[in-house]
Amino acid sequence: MSYTEVPGIRVPIRMWTDPATVEGQAMQQLRNISSLPWLHGLAVMPDVHLGKGATVGSVIAMKGAVCPAAVGVDIGCGMSAVKTSLTAKDLPDDLSRLRSKIEQAIPVGRGLHTDPVDPRKLHGFATAGWDDFWQRFDGVAPEVKWRRERAMQQMGTLGSGNHFSELCIDDTGSVWLMLHSGSRNIGKELAEHHMGVARSLPHNQGLVDRDLAVFISDTPQMAAYRQDLFWAQEYAKNNRAVMMALFQDVVRREFAKARVAFDEVISCHHNYVAEEQYDGVDLLVTRKGAIRAGSGDYGIIPGSMGTGSYIVRGLGNEAAFNSASHGAGRKMSRSAAKKRFTTQDLVEQTKGVECRKDSGVVDEIPGAYKSIEKVIEQQKDLVEIVAHLKQVVCVKG
Repeated sequence: MSYTEVPGIRVPIRMWTDPATVEGQAMQQLRNISSLPWLHGLAVMPDVHLGKGATVGSVIAMKGAVCPAAVGVDIGCGMSAVKTSLTAKDLPDDLSRLRSKIEQAIPVGRGLHTDPVDPRKLHGFATAGWDDFWQRFDGVAPEVKWRRERAMQQMGTLGSGNHFSELCIDDTGSVWLMLHSGSRNIGKELAEHHMGVARSLPHNQGLVDRDLAVFISDTPQMAAYRQDLFWAQEYAKNNRAVMMALFQDVVRREFAKARVAFDEVISCHHNYVAEEQYDGVDLLVTRKGAIRAGSGDYGIIPGSMGTGSYIVRGLGNEAAFNSASHGAGRKMSRSAAKKRFTTQDLVEQTKGVECRKDSGVVDEIPGAYKSIEKVIEQQKDLVEIVAHLKQVVCVKG
């Protein structure tokens, strides 16, 4: 489908979904965003749903301003995936051992590495710029400096919520590795610090929602935020790279006889800010629950822990600011999912997947998410499908 244009306060809202299907609170958030004086354009993805301040599944292009809440607290959250030389025939019938090995290699939840991962010990890991990256930590907000040791120990960890690592099979029988995570606690600390600063600034006092507070270009507050933002986005990218290297090492060891080879890793943020130009105007484009889908850009759009995912290639649709959805998107809140579904429902909806099937992950049940197939169908003018993956192992945070 092409987009439907809905009237906004200052700019129209371009929606790659049926506006009638969007929950009322989410629509109100979109209208609130459309009222921002600095807004240049607003595109809404088919996985849109209610978020804090800014709606998840929104692409917000502003001139000379950026909204920290439109990035979210998990700065740089995103996906990584890689195709392997393994096929479905190489996998054992019982995948519980493999799942256990993945969980041992990559800490989940609030877990961290006892000692920071040494990237020089990771097979084929590119260490260029690693020392410089950590030296630049000294320049981030002083309020969170004391967390450096924890940030180093959490590098290469999954986190909780909807974060996951998976072993998948595509429609041709090829095995893929895929994972979803972000900037861990350090990103959250930085985000919350800057959101608080933004809310206190005079130019944000008259906003319809103070969670939409912005920083304005050429101010010390904007300079400080941009420095921390781009560092946290790099942390998230590095975090996924370390995890993927650890994941690959597990697979190499478990399938040693197969001499596993890996294609180039695909990686994409879906909670981040980028400097881009449209119609000759320099903009700060915030994708909150959206991926970049410029012409030829590879991206990853996951479903849920039982429904599969898609590797896609961008078509470069500038009406959407070269963007696409970041996943299926939730159709009910976590609390609603826990009330609606049982562990038995989880068992039934994740049949054939080696994963947790306990009350701790009921809120991540496939039934709590929109149909990934419908979400993909609604953005045919944004991306083309490269591969369809179905998970056989899923490790949840």
